[in-house]
Amino acid sequence: MNILSFSIRNVKRNWHRTLITTVAMGFAGFIMILYAALTEGLVQISERNAVVMNVGDIQIHAPNYRDDPDLYKRINNPGALIARLRDAGFFAAQRLYGFGLAAAGSASAGVQLRGIHLENEKTLTETHRHVMAGSWLDPRDPHGVVIGRKLARTLGVKPGDEVIFVGQAADGSMANDLYTVRGVLKSITEEVDRAGFFMIDGAFRELMVIPDGAHEIAIMRPDRATDLIAATDNAAAIAPGLDVKNWRQLQPIVARLIDVMDFNTIFMVLIAYVAVAMVVLNAMLMSVFERIHEFGVMKAIGVTPWQLVLLVYAETMVQVLLSSLIAVGLGLPISHYFETHGIDLSDIMSSTSFGGVAIDPVWYAYLTPWSVILPIVLLVIIAAIAVLYPALKAAVIQPVRAIYYR
Repeated sequence: MNILSFSIRNVKRNWHRTLITTVAMGFAGFIMILYAALTEGLVQISERNAVVMNVGDIQIHAPNYRDDPDLYKRINNPGALIARLRDAGFFAAQRLYGFGLAAAGSASAGVQLRGIHLENEKTLTETHRHVMAGSWLDPRDPHGVVIGRKLARTLGVKPGDEVIFVGQAADGSMANDLYTVRGVLKSITEEVDRAGFFMIDGAFRELMVIPDGAHEIAIMRPDRATDLIAATDNAAAIAPGLDVKNWRQLQPIVARLIDVMDFNTIFMVLIAYVAVAMVVLNAMLMSVFERIHEFGVMKAIGVTPWQLVLLVYAETMVQVLLSSLIAVGLGLPISHYFETHGIDLSDIMSSTSFGGVAIDPVWYAYLTPWSVILPIVLLVIIAAIAVLYPALKAAVIQPVRAIYYR
């Protein structure tokens, strides 16, 4: 018996039921492909904002700096360390941090100063491409600063406005100066959004009276597909005696949430496919009961129970194949559209955070092979489980009783 040809004939013969079942499975598969792509997009933008926009893959600090950050706990001779890191194949940049008060008009807010080396920082992060209004820092403008979006809103300033900074320098003197806002950043992290106050490192050293040293050296792997733990161990060997941590150790909540999102996708797909399984089970049971006479005759002429099981499974898999084509045919172009244009949620939220990492109100999908393969594979598995009972029902039919069944 040619099981495939028989299954295709039976699928075509009951085309009304086939249409309903196939469309139901195909629509569920399409929704799950889109959901998986949107979830992956959330994961990618979260990791991008946490790593590529801010932290870097690995950070080096002086011992105990992260527990008690202050101006005096600095890495000595950071230039030599950066040179050794570059020889090992890393991108690296030094950073300086300070705290104080920024004021504009009658408004004021606590800020975190960030002194950055412009050329090195551009090889490490993409913060310079994430400016919402105005422009990035310029070495020809030492009194130009770039600030976080929420800080700009708190102070009521925009590019071109002046801001006063007041704080305490490393030598105990009063650090104060007048700066011009060059740009306002898009959402990166809650910390940057609310208190980020970026300036070139030369201006920071002059303001805070720090002629040498660095508070942090941020590192980025040239290939982010390489093993992060091995890269961390390599950096620690280059910087003995210093505190070396990768981004997953520095931001464990974000790392954990990103890991959980993969399991969340599988869980949601399974929940959705439970309804699909009910549809498949009902459709195939109806098919079996409508064809009891047919199955009885087939067994009477020598068709084995195993062949009947294969026949029912083949009919189901033909429908799964058709539904998979529908799911992929709809899921790929629509996911690709949202990958390019995103879903604009700015009407209901200006920004939100994901484990402390700010998320833009435009939600982009990120289409990967996993986003397509996972829903299709799970659809096949769920359908195969759902059709098990109807297939066994057909296999155990007794020919004599089936022929006289009413």
